Amino acid sequence: MTLSLYDLSVPVFVQSLSALAEILKKAEAHADAKKIDHSVFLNARLAPDMFALARQVQLATDFAKGGSARIAGVDVPSYADTEATFAELHGRIEKTLAFIGSIPKEKFVGAESRDIVVPMRPEPRTFNALTYLRHGALPNFFFHAATSYDILRHNGVEVGKRDFLGVY
Repeated sequence: MTLSLYDLSVPVFVQSLSALAEILKKAEAHADAKKIDHSVFLNARLAPDMFALARQVQLATDFAKGGSARIAGVDVPSYADTEATFAELHGRIEKTLAFIGSIPKEKFVGAESRDIVVPMRPEPRTFNALTYLRHGALPNFFFHAATSYDILRHNGVEVGKRDFLGVY
C-alpha cells in the first residue's frame, strides 16, 4: 500500500480540527454552566509570552489550510484573524474543513518531490513538500491544537485524551 501526502495530511487535519471543534463546544458549555464569561477562556494563555486560546485556534487552522494548500500546489486562502467568540472560531474551523476537503486528492500526486516556498521570517524558505509536512506543517499544527486543548484543560474544562484525539 502506498501512502500519498494527501493521506498523511488532509485526513489528519480533518480528524484533529473536528476534535478541536468538539473541545471548543465543551469549553463553551462549561463556561455557560459555571457562568464564566466566554472571554475568560478565549483570552486565556498558558504563559504570559504565549498566544491566547483564540490565536492558538487561528494558528492551528492556518497550518492545516496552509500545509494542505502548499503541498497540493493551490493558493492558500487568507483569513482575517478577527475571531473573538466561540461561534466565530467554529466558523473558522468549518471554513478550514470545507477548504481542505475541497482540494482534489489528485493535486497531491507527485507532491513528494515538489518544492514549495513557505513564508517565514526573516525571508521565505524553500522546502521539499514531504520535509515541510513532516517537520513544519504537522508539528506546528499539533503544537497549536494541543496548546488550545491545554489552555482549556488548565482552566477546568473537563476534556481528556479521547477528546483531543477525536474520532478515528
